[in-house]
Amino acid sequence: MTDSRPAQTDVPETPDGAATPPVLPGMFLLELVPVPVSDVDRAKAFYSGLGFNVDVDVRPADGVRVVQLTPPGSACSITLTEGIASLDMPVGTLRGLHLVVSDIEQARATFIERGADVGPVEDMGGVFYAAFADPDGNTWTLQHMPWR
Repeated sequence: MTDSRPAQTDVPETPDGAATPPVLPGMFLLELVPVPVSDVDRAKAFYSGLGFNVDVDVRPADGVRVVQLTPPGSACSITLTEGIASLDMPVGTLRGLHLVVSDIEQARATFIERGADVGPVEDMGGVFYAAFADPDGNTWTLQHMPWR
């Protein structure tokens, strides 16, 4: 069976003018991870304070709010929500999201300077890690692989 859809030759523009790559057949792009928080404003301030870009902050219906933030250079964003039952999770239960960085000492120092309590850098057999949590206890890891 062949794909009868026309080949995509033009990359569509997003509303802000940034080109987005096409989703090609066979691709499964992880682009959004819900983060369960108790206070969307506090979490938004925490993540944007770390340098995450605030992409979206909308209230599409009464009692519903969606905030989407993207770490610098990432193709995957996080979302903080309220009022969306399908995204309800116990607050603070997300574990071990990784932010891959080119210089873990610099990234750690930057996050500490911006208010995160980042643990020491640990060498786990040539891959380096430093852990931190958001105000609700969701955990994150800075990861550095020297060969990347």
